[in-house]
Amino acid sequence: MSIRILLADDHKITRQGLRSLLEKQDDMEVVAEAEEGRTAVRLAREFSPHI
Repeated sequence: MSIRILLADDHKITRQGLRSLLEKQDDMEVVAEAEEGRTAVRLAREFSPHI
């Protein structure tokens, strides 16, 4: 079972770097990304990430 992750950061380059690192892990899956808080909350409700 993969750990489902929602990335939230206002810097695109930071999100891209984290996604790149996390996707190399077999047990981790980035399910969504947000650049601001309201979007992160909406995506968390929609995708139900673990972290």
